[in-house]
Amino acid sequence: MGVYPVVLSQAKFVHRDSLKYPFEERGLQFGDGIYEVIRIYHGKYYLLMEHVERLYQSAEAIKLNLPYPKHELIELLDDLLQRNNMTENGKVYLQVTRGSAPRDHVFPQNVTANIYAYISKQERPLEQLKHGVCVITERDIRWEKCYIKSLNLLPNVLAKQTANEKGCYEAILHKDGLVTECSSSNVYLVKNGQIYTHPITENILHGCVRMAVERFSSELNIPFIEKAFTLDDIKTADEMFLTSSTSEVLPIVKVDNIQIADGKPGPISKRLQAAYEKDALIQIETVGQ
Repeated sequence: MGVYPVVLSQAKFVHRDSLKYPFEERGLQFGDGIYEVIRIYHGKYYLLMEHVERLYQSAEAIKLNLPYPKHELIELLDDLLQRNNMTENGKVYLQVTRGSAPRDHVFPQNVTANIYAYISKQERPLEQLKHGVCVITERDIRWEKCYIKSLNLLPNVLAKQTANEKGCYEAILHKDGLVTECSSSNVYLVKNGQIYTHPITENILHGCVRMAVERFSSELNIPFIEKAFTLDDIKTADEMFLTSSTSEVLPIVKVDNIQIADGKPGPISKRLQAAYEKDALIQIETVGQ
């Protein structure tokens, strides 16, 4: 996965090799910051406004003052694409921390937030989208404000690593058997033609692709029920899938040792995949006009 050379840092564009990280930085020392990962298709952002809105909501939740209004940040992100001559599939990683200051748990005064963003190549996971993936289940040991897309991701990292070590794509997280989400994606169960997923609370991330899937479901007349399901429910699921900016709408065909239905992506997952592709194409063409 190649990283493009031009990096956005403090509203300046510099070569990534010349980027200097302050020694005393709130994000490095406290995880005192937020981030977003925004999908790019053929050099155009997908669900950009949803991601920007969520970034500002996360900032408000941790009392972090962003240095730019939304429209200026969007202009900088667009400029980042242009300066890298980005025309491929990829993603932008965007991070904001409370800034650089002598280490103290109390917020520093009169300090400007640190913000940077960079582009990486990211092809679509076509094989996984076609055949589905295997996942594991892990106890959800994260904090109680997972709706904030913060830098405090160690529990997520540990769960994802465990899944990787077991040859699986993701880890479904649960609290006492009640499924919340995955380590880096939202998760859904299909039963009797209806989609079930954890309701929007502080215990899960409010996914941008999740919002799109809810919209697709409405357009396709597929019931979208915000009700948490259990580990036991998985045993009799008709379908399962997960969503994220890099995974899109990705079918789950096996959970731990449990095969989901016939072990193949189901019809509702496929319909949602088609809706996603259509929506992404429409947005890309609209932005490009």
